Formats: sequence, C-alpha cells, structure tokens
Amino acid sequence: MPNIIEVKGLTKSYGKVTVIEDISFKIEANKIYGLLGRNGAGKTTIMHMITAQLFPTSGELKVFDESPFENRRVLSRICFIKESQKYPDNYQVVDVLEVAEALFPNWDREYAYALIEDFRLPLKRKMKKLSRGMLSSVGIVVGLASRAPLTIFDEPYLGLDAVARSMFYDRLLQDYTEYPRTIILSTHLIDEVSRLLEHVLVIDNGKLIMDEDAEELRGRACTVTGSADAVNTFIKGKEVLARTPFGALVSATVVGDLDVSQRKQAERLGLELGAVSLQQLMVHLTRNTLERKAAE
Repeated sequence: MPNIIEVKGLTKSYGKVTVIEDISFKIEANKIYGLLGRNGAGKTTIMHMITAQLFPTSGELKVFDESPFENRRVLSRICFIKESQKYPDNYQVVDVLEVAEALFPNWDREYAYALIEDFRLPLKRKMKKLSRGMLSSVGIVVGLASRAPLTIFDEPYLGLDAVARSMFYDRLLQDYTEYPRTIILSTHLIDEVSRLLEHVLVIDNGKLIMDEDAEELRGRACTVTGSADAVNTFIKGKEVLARTPFGALVSATVVGDLDVSQRKQAERLGLELGAVSLQQLMVHLTRNTLERKAAE
C-alpha cells in the first residue's frame, strides 16, 4: 500500500526548546490513524508541519511523495480541521460551505447539506454567533464532505454532546467505508474513537513512543485481579505496567497476549482477567515514560 506521508528524523525547535525530537513514521493510504498523546506532547506541531503551516528545523517530510511547502498539488489534497479555526466576522455557515466547495476538488455538495441537516446547523447564522459545539459541527461537515485524500481532524468534537459525537463517528465510518481515504484523528477521547482506529501513533514529550496497528495493540496488555499472593505469583517474570491495591485485592496490568497455559494458571490461582482499553494502555505507557525520565 502506498505511503501518503513519510517522516524521517523530523525535529522542530524554538531556540533552545525542542518540541519535536527526531521522529520517523509512515502513514499509509486508506487507513484511519489515531495521533494520540497528552496535551502539549507535540501532536499539533506535527500536524502543522504536515500541512505546511510550520517549517521543520531538521529532518525529512514528504506528503504524497512531495514536499508540502508552497506546493498546491499537495495542499489541494489535504483537509485540515483545526479546533481553533478562525473565520471572517461576516461569514455565515453557508459561506463556509461555498468556500470549501471551491477549495476541495472532491467536495460533495449534496452530502454536505445532508450533514448540515443531521447536525441541525443554521445556514444563515454568522459563524461568530455559533456556539462552540456548532463551530465544531461546521468543521466536521467540511472535513467529511471534502472527501480529501488526506483528512486531518484535530480535536474535532469540542463542545459537542455525546449524541453529536456519536453521530460524527458513525458518519465518518460510513463515509470512509464508501469513499476510502487517509484520515488522521488527533484526540484525547481515545476510548470513544478506538473502534475507528486502524493504526495508532503516540507522541509523548515530543517523541514517538508507539507506532502500531490498533488490533495488535488491543491485545498487548491485560489486567489480573485477585489476592496479593496470587497476583504476585502470576506476574513474576512478566512486564508489569501498573500494580494497584484494592483493599485485600491487587490489580496488575501486564504486557503480552496470554496463551492458553497462562490463562489456565490464572484460573487455578483464582484470578480475574480483564481487557485493557486503548486509553488505559496509553496512560500506563506515557506514565512509565515519565517515570523513567525522572529516574534518569
């Protein structure tokens, strides 16, 4: 499968402060990626470099096999929906749709107006009069209806209630299935989007700490809960991400897909096995990264 984005040794510094440090990864065509990490980890900086809004300090960056900077061929194939998108004061919702239609070659006008109905957006209301949730909905409409070969959503759901967020995820998956393209979701609501993600990139403190298929990642860890002695026996020799006491019980998060013999051992020890969500796994991994840095 061809690569839409190729990043090699990418670094971004502001004076003596390095916000992205020597990261390398590839984004394949027609996949949904999660770009995940804590606030301030460097996710938005990476997206700004991919969309030619920031120049890297060093390293290589190619989008559609070309440099994106001052490159209309590349940029016309990208739709970047930012949570802080600004609009002219006199713009109405309908004006945003008309501009988007002129910008994106694959724009689907009929689909855009169907989404406007779904999200109950007032076409004639000025953008500056919209609520935070309505502004997010306009961005979602543009991102989906653009059908851009590379579509990036940076925290697209701010201000949306649970029903609207669920509708966004459903519409995204439905349209992606019918019109495959590369989609990058940058979000901290990881559990909500985990069912959509096919590949996960995790950024922590400016470094890439995870680059894995989501399906493999989902089976990468599990929790074991039971008496302290039983848990300690079971986790001996295993990589443990976390160990938490609950009164007389202990819960431990261990890395690795358990085989049949290990599951039988857990049963003999009276342990309860549980799945680890993508969000829990990321929290454990980033916490361990911070603890290792502190120790160093």
